Amino acid sequence: MPAALAVLLDEGDVGGSVAVFVDGEPVVDVWGGFADAERTTPWQRDTLVNVWSVTKTMTALCALVLADRGELDMDAPVARYWPEFAAAGKEGVLVRHALSHTAGLPDWVWPVSELYDWPTATARLAAQAPQWEPGSAAGYHSLTQGFLVGEVVRRITGRTPGEFFAGEIAGPLGADFHIGLPAEHDHRVAPAVPPPSRDEDYTASAAAGDAASDASTAPDSPGRPTALRVRDGNSTAWRRAQIPAASGFGNARSVALVQSVPACGGAVGGVRLLSRAGCERAWEEQFSGQDRRLGMPISWGLGYGRFGGTYGWGGWGGSTVMIEPESRMTVAYVTNQMREPAADTRGMEMVMAAHDGLQGLRA
Repeated sequence: MPAALAVLLDEGDVGGSVAVFVDGEPVVDVWGGFADAERTTPWQRDTLVNVWSVTKTMTALCALVLADRGELDMDAPVARYWPEFAAAGKEGVLVRHALSHTAGLPDWVWPVSELYDWPTATARLAAQAPQWEPGSAAGYHSLTQGFLVGEVVRRITGRTPGEFFAGEIAGPLGADFHIGLPAEHDHRVAPAVPPPSRDEDYTASAAAGDAASDASTAPDSPGRPTALRVRDGNSTAWRRAQIPAASGFGNARSVALVQSVPACGGAVGGVRLLSRAGCERAWEEQFSGQDRRLGMPISWGLGYGRFGGTYGWGGWGGSTVMIEPESRMTVAYVTNQMREPAADTRGMEMVMAAHDGLQGLRA
């Protein structure tokens, strides 16, 4: 794993970190390169980076914890917890639809600035009509999923998803991961670096794990989805906001630590957050087929993509987390160096390197 990261840095990546946890304990925890595009600030042990859509796995865990406690019913209508959401024909949208990208509200079509205001963002989605019969199709809810799930969390607990995550998950585990980054951590942030030959106006395109997708040609889109730029993600407003599908900040260590909870039957380091049944709920297939926004076949669980015996997701720019319950292993890779999505295989390269290393440990 250290060698795999070194290869990426030698090839020109600015910086990144990799962690592998087995049985809830770190067996690999490495970092390298630089935190800035100018390569003047070395990447430190506690450097943080926006992991984009890997944040979805953190928000999903919040919902799974509430379901495990009996406070959230995955088969209940979203409107049971959020009555205003029943508008415009959404009475049949279930909580599990929101988690599995089948709710029919995949596109954010309003100004980026409205993402930063929780009441405005959730009111927009509550008023919108679904683009298909909920549960009948999947279309990656790149920015909207976090608000759909996060508002349910807020209605149940009285806390924003960032507050709930901090108090009930990151805090007990001692994980340095944040949804809504306090100003005192700004100095630790490694801003996103656009792909070579691109600048900060670079936007996401429809690809697996993207934080935003260009679905303007989709026949069921209510309008051209808002283009999210790198400069938006590097802004102070983005860091402060709670955008639970895409604005989480952490490092590989913290991502792997948190997602070791489902990998290890619900408990890590003596802290139990989920029952075994609660973990298994996350992997239950909700949809299998062509995703209307990703343009590829996908199997969705409750907040996680399913890939054979592994589960997880990736973010625009390359960050990735994969969970393997059978081997009780979690692999996380985060980076500030973006690449063109179609050519970015770094996350899977790290997962494969972790497999090789695990076989060596058990040989």
